[in-house]
Amino acid sequence: MTVKAVTSTAAMSRAVASTAKSSRKATTAQRRAARLARQQAKARKAVAVAKNQIGDPYRYGGTGPGSFDCSGLVQFAWKKAGIKLPRVASSQFARIRHKVSWRNLRPGDLMFFSGLGHVGMYVGKGKMIHSPRTGERVRIDKLSGWRRSSFVGAVRPGM
Repeated sequence: MTVKAVTSTAAMSRAVASTAKSSRKATTAQRRAARLARQQAKARKAVAVAKNQIGDPYRYGGTGPGSFDCSGLVQFAWKKAGIKLPRVASSQFARIRHKVSWRNLRPGDLMFFSGLGHVGMYVGKGKMIHSPRTGERVRIDKLSGWRRSSFVGAVRPGM
């Protein structure tokens, strides 16, 4: 084999390796995009299910249908969207790995307040749906300054 042939073969090997690497990167990006699209579809479903519960009464320990506590509402909505969540707010925050900042909230994200004592679901446009407390009903509220000051963190189920 000549030097020219060896150089040409080495160059071809590098080109094939580079193409394979680019192909793997593209495949990884495609998988990531598909996973994000699936999560967003499930989030839309969870938000729609939660909105259908507006007006249902708060009941301590309630997991629906018909009455809910705060963590029971988000658990119920995400279950209907195909995602299983832990039962109580503190476990939901601890076990869902994908954490989200206030600035990066998207519809379907779970928002935690008051030392993990309360959870609601972000629905977009600076609002959340939640089951507030005894004597109240499931409703959508604006995220006021008080909510911001008692905000502990947020998670994105289904990622």
